[in-house]
Amino acid sequence: MIPLEHVIGLSAILFLIGTIGALTRRNLIVILMSIELMLNAANLAFVGFARAWGEQDGQLFVLMVIVVAACEVAVGLGILIALFRNRETVNVEDMSLLKW
Repeated sequence: MIPLEHVIGLSAILFLIGTIGALTRRNLIVILMSIELMLNAANLAFVGFARAWGEQDGQLFVLMVIVVAACEVAVGLGILIALFRNRETVNVEDMSLLKW
């Protein structure tokens, strides 16, 4: 059995990598993938805690997070396709639709 500290450590590392990727990258696809990595890190922590405490609530919450993540990806990719058709780029620096 994997100790809870290792699971939480791995989850923290994955979340940190996702945060750095979301904050430093300018490609919208990479930003969406970084957000997914952060959500999966949270899922890993939920599963680790659920297993350590013998509860099923964490696993149910993971299923809910997976559904929300799938919806987020669908909407995000729809926005990405619409922006690419209008601007012909996926760089967030070049997209200044809401700027003054």
